[in-house]
Amino acid sequence: MKFPAFVTRLVAGLRTKATSMSSVSSYSGGWFSVLKESFSGAFQQVVEVDSPRDLLANSALYAPITLIAGDHAKLRVKLMRQQESGVWKEVTAGSPFLPVLRKPNRYQTRVQFIEIWVLSKLMYGNTYVLKARDARGIVTALHVLDAQRVTPLVAQSGDVYYQIKADHLAGLIGDLVFPASEIIHDRMNCLWHPLVGVPPIYAAALSATQGRRIQTNSATFFDNMSRPGGMLTAPATISPETAIRLKSEFEANFSGSKLGRLFVGGDGLEFTSMAVPAEQAQLIEQLGWTGEDVARAFLVPYFMVGGPIPTGSSIEAETMRYYQQCLQKMMEQTEACLDDGLSLPTDMRTEFEIADLIRMDTKSQAEVVDKLRQAGVLAPDEGRAMFNMEPVPGGKYPLIQQQNYSLAALAKREAKDDPFANAAAPAPTPAAAPTPAADDGEAKFWRDVAAVDDFARDAVKGFAPLTKPIEATND
Repeated sequence: MKFPAFVTRLVAGLRTKATSMSSVSSYSGGWFSVLKESFSGAFQQVVEVDSPRDLLANSALYAPITLIAGDHAKLRVKLMRQQESGVWKEVTAGSPFLPVLRKPNRYQTRVQFIEIWVLSKLMYGNTYVLKARDARGIVTALHVLDAQRVTPLVAQSGDVYYQIKADHLAGLIGDLVFPASEIIHDRMNCLWHPLVGVPPIYAAALSATQGRRIQTNSATFFDNMSRPGGMLTAPATISPETAIRLKSEFEANFSGSKLGRLFVGGDGLEFTSMAVPAEQAQLIEQLGWTGEDVARAFLVPYFMVGGPIPTGSSIEAETMRYYQQCLQKMMEQTEACLDDGLSLPTDMRTEFEIADLIRMDTKSQAEVVDKLRQAGVLAPDEGRAMFNMEPVPGGKYPLIQQQNYSLAALAKREAKDDPFANAAAPAPTPAAAPTPAADDGEAKFWRDVAAVDDFARDAVKGFAPLTKPIEATND
């Protein structure tokens, strides 16, 4: 990995300065304390939990971790810019910050990068991301480091640094110390120290261990042909040597692959089962409770990891609750870390595309779009874009019905003495006299004919009508 010259000089100087810095102890919190003490008093009671590798073999723990990480990873990270109107719009080209969001490094896709980011945070409480810059100081690559190989350091001045052990995948040869400006540190709830996040496994470790051991015990039980352990009893006292011999012979002849053989107990020997049957131990109820307790520690609704849907609720309501109580805070933290880590200007920010998280069926999505269109929130073209359809002529602007009035218009009406009085109809505007057309010979002829007809008609009106016909004469 290539770093700018000023970073190389700074790291070289910090190698000798690191001895004067105090490391932040992970024993006060974080994953390592889980291994030593999963709850108050566990160390004194000699109660141990399984190792991280063993704990993840339990489906009750594996399910919520991979669910949360997968839900983060499937969301696209958008680069947004604030417009003069105050509206945030996505930047799709022309920004130097876009390439690293689309391809964080040479060996991971954006989906794999976000997934390992969240997995590190859920398992260890902390995610450390090393930044690589070009000559301009622009971040061109991001590398999620092994959280177990990074140690926060605090200088006497209060400045924060990070000591990182060799990481060949990230291009680090040998142990190095980096300033906080070159590390993105995302952390879970910091219960004991501001630089040490505590993962949900801290609260779920004992339940996950119990569930795993219930399953291990059940597997052993069924390997034994569902026959529990027990004891051989004799009616009279036997010597220790005889007891050891009977025990070894019984185990050799009637355990493992030799189960099912016929046992003949002479001299009054009897076999008595000592294990508690599964139905008496309420094995299934215990195993279900451990899964529910683990889901509760991760703030994941139990039905999303195999439990029943709560009575009186719906999948949509539970999914929204899952987003609000589990995912939203983590997404906001990731966005804030990226904004700060990439040194984005104040008018730019990163944002998860949460529409990909709560994807509805086609019918529900169409109903939502139609309601927003009728309310004038969405333009037809915006609604068509949600279904990946091309815009149409006239669909650029939102539509609204004519009878809907603005609040300003209604306020003017209410200011009148009688708001419900009908407004007086405006006086009709007199029609303008037609403009005479250009005269020509034919038009003048027909006007003269019309004038003669009018004169003749007026002249005839002066004569009285005839009362009898005129007689013809020979004159």
